[in-house]
Amino acid sequence: MVDCDLILASASPRRTEILRQIGVRHQVVPANIDETPRHHESAIDYVKRMAIEKTQYVISLVSDNKLVLGADTCVACDSNIFGKPRDQDDAMKMLHALSGKSHQVHTAVALGHKKECSVIMSTTDVIFRKLSEQECLSYWQTGEPQDKAGSYAIQGYGAVFVESIKGSYSGVVGLPIEQTSLLLQRFGVPIWCSTKNK
Repeated sequence: MVDCDLILASASPRRTEILRQIGVRHQVVPANIDETPRHHESAIDYVKRMAIEKTQYVISLVSDNKLVLGADTCVACDSNIFGKPRDQDDAMKMLHALSGKSHQVHTAVALGHKKECSVIMSTTDVIFRKLSEQECLSYWQTGEPQDKAGSYAIQGYGAVFVESIKGSYSGVVGLPIEQTSLLLQRFGVPIWCSTKNK
């Protein structure tokens, strides 16, 4: 692991882009874990557990004491946890449930190494306008919802559904910048580093 200050335990291009945005030198090692919510597990407990488990999984793979950052995002609406859709029908159900309502996007970020791991939370309130059946179907056909929590991407085509947000925009994308930078500072990880010629 050369020329990096931490390992990102995620294959998400959005999280990679956000780390690049704030100048964090990193390498990617995706965490292959079971992401099924537990029975009666709250949305906040779920994303915290996922972020920690992703981080610890990748920590177990690396031979040195390199720092690992893991994150997880879910959408919560009416006590339901919405992760990535299984298929078109699942995506349609999620979008119909979010239509014309407020929901919460929870993102947990964990950072640690073999001896220590800390986790921090971000919650953002998002309001969708009313969506038509045809809009939801046409949106699914773009391919964008397929790997997105809640079946939408606020940074993509899904932005047209959003009436307002209160909280962290980057948290909805998948990695809240403010909370992440606080964790990075706590562990002594530099930001605003140039990645040119690396």
